[in-house]
Amino acid sequence: MVRVVWQLALIGVLGIPSVASAQERQVRVSVTVPAPVAQCWALWTTDEGVRSFFAPSSRIDLRVDGAYEIFFFPTAPPGQRGADDMRLLAVEPNRRIAFTWNAPNTLPSIRAQRTVVSVEFAPETAASTRVTLRHFGWGSGPEWDDAIKYFETAWNGFVMPAFVHRVQHGPLDWKTLPALKPAQQAAIEHLVAVK
Repeated sequence: MVRVVWQLALIGVLGIPSVASAQERQVRVSVTVPAPVAQCWALWTTDEGVRSFFAPSSRIDLRVDGAYEIFFFPTAPPGQRGADDMRLLAVEPNRRIAFTWNAPNTLPSIRAQRTVVSVEFAPETAASTRVTLRHFGWGSGPEWDDAIKYFETAWNGFVMPAFVHRVQHGPLDWKTLPALKPAQQAAIEHLVAVK
């Protein structure tokens, strides 16, 4: 499993081509928003931006190996606040960030592992940007299946729709969250082997 996670990390972070087996999969969610790349970049890479749509608290040190901690439960004890101790793997200004990620406390054996999230920013026009999130590095087995389903709902059903809402309507009110619809019908992709 370590080899598969490492290969997937290389694919996403370094762009190295690799052969995919039938079991490799990713969560992929792509949205286009009416905002320039620089604005979208700032929303994903600053504490002020992240706190306006992703989670009520965070700690971001925007450099490779810097912190990318997203605190969904900021008053919980350290280690239980959400994405504690996550690190940035790639920082390409206005183009791409990649960071480590963990599972929720409800999946403790998977939470002890790390997966990789990559967020890419591509201009559609001068005033619109396509933002594509990929979450990969999954293992095999029922607990990993539960984890990927959880994150399909989290990324596709909340984070990316919240990002779109933020761009269109302003910062989220964490006390009264808006009704959000999934960004796309399904977000889990099974990668196929290259022949």
